Amino acid sequence: MSSESSDESDGPTKTICPYCGVGCGIQIAQDDEGEVTFRPWGDAPVNEGSICIKGGAATQSVNHEDRLTEPLIRDDDGELREASWDEAYDLIVDEMERIHDEHSAQGMGFYGCSKAMNEENYLIQKLARRYGTNSVDTCTRMCHSSTVYALRNSLGAGAMTNSMEDLEEAADVFWIQGANPGEQHPIANSQYFRQAVLEGATVIQVDPHANKTTRSFDIDETDRHMHLQLEPGTDIPLLNVVIKTILENDWLDEEFIAERTQGVDDLKETLEDFDKEAAAEECGVPLEDIELAAEKYAMANNAAIFTGMGMSQHTCGVDNVQNEINLALITGNLGRPGTGVNPLRGQNNVQGASDVGAMPNVLPGYRQVDDPEIRADVEEVWDFEIPSEPGLTNVEMSHEIGDTIHGLYIMGENPVMSEPDTNQVEKRLEELDFMVVQDIYETETAEYADVILPATSWAERDGTVVNTDRRTQRMRGVDKVHPNTKHDLDILCDVGQRLFDDGSFDFEGPEEVFEELRQVAPIFHGMTYDRLGEEGIHWPCLEPGDEGDPYLYADGFTTESGYGQIEGVRHQPPKETPDEEYPLILTTGRIIEHYNTGTMSRRSETLNRVEPENFVDVHPNDAETYGVEDGDYVTLKSRRGEIEVQARVTEDIKEGTVWTTPHFADSAGNRLTNDVLDERAKIPEYKAAAAEIEVTVEADADSTDAPADD
Repeated sequence: MSSESSDESDGPTKTICPYCGVGCGIQIAQDDEGEVTFRPWGDAPVNEGSICIKGGAATQSVNHEDRLTEPLIRDDDGELREASWDEAYDLIVDEMERIHDEHSAQGMGFYGCSKAMNEENYLIQKLARRYGTNSVDTCTRMCHSSTVYALRNSLGAGAMTNSMEDLEEAADVFWIQGANPGEQHPIANSQYFRQAVLEGATVIQVDPHANKTTRSFDIDETDRHMHLQLEPGTDIPLLNVVIKTILENDWLDEEFIAERTQGVDDLKETLEDFDKEAAAEECGVPLEDIELAAEKYAMANNAAIFTGMGMSQHTCGVDNVQNEINLALITGNLGRPGTGVNPLRGQNNVQGASDVGAMPNVLPGYRQVDDPEIRADVEEVWDFEIPSEPGLTNVEMSHEIGDTIHGLYIMGENPVMSEPDTNQVEKRLEELDFMVVQDIYETETAEYADVILPATSWAERDGTVVNTDRRTQRMRGVDKVHPNTKHDLDILCDVGQRLFDDGSFDFEGPEEVFEELRQVAPIFHGMTYDRLGEEGIHWPCLEPGDEGDPYLYADGFTTESGYGQIEGVRHQPPKETPDEEYPLILTTGRIIEHYNTGTMSRRSETLNRVEPENFVDVHPNDAETYGVEDGDYVTLKSRRGEIEVQARVTEDIKEGTVWTTPHFADSAGNRLTNDVLDERAKIPEYKAAAAEIEVTVEADADSTDAPADD
C-alpha cells in the first residue's frame, strides 16, 4: 500500500489551491532542500493563471516550523511524548476496541475534513461505518448543510445548479445574498462576476455588511447595481417582499410553474396577508428598493442566485435557502445557462467531502443510509453490513460527549476553533475518554488529544477534490517534506487494516480508492483519473464517455416527485435577540487574507503581515453610544464568553450590529457565537447573537498596553 506523490514531469507540479472552493489551478516546485514554493499555472481551467493573495501564499504553510514530524502520545502525567507509528497505532486500536466493547460502536465519532481529498474522506466515512456507526461528519455541517438540505429536497441535488463559465456567459442579473465573493471567492468574483458585469450584467447584493463585493462593482455609485443592507436574520421577510412583488405584478413564468413545479398555491397562501411595508421596515431596507430589486431579477432573461453562509448559518437556514429556491422557480430561472441557485462553497473540498458520503445521513453520492436497497447495493461492494440509522452530526457529537460519545477520531478538522461556543467545546473535549487527531500542526483541538498523528500537507499528496461548481479535479503532490509523516490515506488504511484485517482497507493508493468510490457513487461513475486530466469533469458523470453536466435540470428535476418543490416560508427571528444586557447583534464572516480557523493562513508570513490580528466593525452611531474610537481595543462579549479585539468604526456595518471574524485563536469569534441548531440541517446559528461592547484600551494609549497577539 502506498499513496506516495507522483509528479508527472521534471518541472513544476500542477495541483489545486488548498483554500476556497473556486478550485484554482496552481503549480508548486520543490528545491533540493525540500522547500516548496508557488508557481503560477497560466492556462489552468478555472482561473487561467489568476490567483488571490491566499493562493499565492499557500506554500508558506507547508515548510512552517510548526509542522508535526513525529507521532505523539499523551502519557499518564498529561505530557505529550514522541512515539513510533506502531506504538501510536496500537494505542488507537486498543482504545477503539475498548470503547466499542464498553459503549458499543455508537461510542465513537469521526470527523472528516473539507480540506482533505475525496479519497481520504471516502475512507474515513467507510472506517466509521465498518466500525459500526454512521456518526461521521465534516465542516460542511457548519457551512452549507442547510443549503444542501433545501436544494436536495426541492430540486434534487445539494450543489450549485450551474457552472461558473455558463453563469459568466449567460447571466443578466446576479442576486448575491449572504455571500461575499469579493473576499471569500476572489477569483470567482474577478474572473467571472466582474467579466459578466463588464458585459452588462447587474449585481444585486443582499448583506448586512458592505464589503469588497460591494466595492468591486461600485454598487453604491450607480443605479444599475444595488446593495440591500438588511438587518441580520431578516432574509426571509426581504425575500417574501420580493416574491410578493413578483406575484402582484404577474412577473411569473406561468408555463414553467405549471409544467415543472409543485406548491405555488402554498406560496401564494403564505403571502396572502403578508404586509410588505411592515416587513421592509423590519429588514431596515426601503420598500421601494426591494421592489426595484424584485423587478430587476424578474425581468432578466437569465437571473442567477448566489447564496452563502450569511443565509445558511441560521436556525432558519433551510427556510432561508428554500425562499431563494422559491424565487428561482416562480420566475423559471432554473435548468438553463446563466440561472439557478448556486451556493459558493467555502473550502477547497467541502463539496467533495459531502459528495463522498462523509455525513451521518448519506452514503457516497448522497444515497440515503436508511434506505435498505441502497445499503444493500453498497454492501455488495464493501462486503460488510452498514448501520441503518443515521448518526450524529459533528455538533451533536460534541454535545453528546460523556453520554453517547466517549471517543473521537478527527482528521484535519479543528472543532475548538470551528464550532460555536468555544469555551464549552473545550470543556467537553476535556471529558473525552480518548481522542486521536491526525493533522499537519498541533492545532487548538490537538491540545486535547491522546494521540496526534503527523500527516502530510496538501502539497505532498495526490487525490481529487470537487470545487464549488461540481468540477472534480486532480491534485498532485511533490515529495514529502518530513520523512516520518504519512499521507492521510495511508494512515486510514493502516488503522483500518489493524482494526479489521478483512481487506476492506487494502488499497495501493488514491486512484484505487477512487475506483471503489465510483462503484458506489453514481455521480462519479463515468470518471477515471485519466479522464479527469487537467480540465476535470463536472458531476454528475454517470457513464464512461459522459462529459459531465455544467448545469443541472435541463430536462427535469431529480426530486422523488420529479418536480421542483415550492414552499411558502415565514419569518423566524434569531434564537437570541438584543436586550438591555446585550443590546447589539453580533454577526461574523471571513476576510480575504485569512481562512476559517486560521490553521494554515495564520502560518503565512505574507497573510499575517497584511492582517495580523482580529478586529470588530462598529457603526459610528454605536461607537458614539458606547464611547468607542476607531483603533480602540474593546472587549466584545456575549452570553458565552468574551474576546479582546481592535475596533474599526465604519459605516460598512448596520447600526446596532457588530461584525468580527473566526480566524484568530487568541481572539476567536466563535467564543461568542451561539450553538443552537437548525432543527433539520443541524447547522449552528453563527450569524446572529446578542452582544455588548466596552472599551479596554483607548487608541491613543501607549501601544504596549494593547492586548498581546499569541
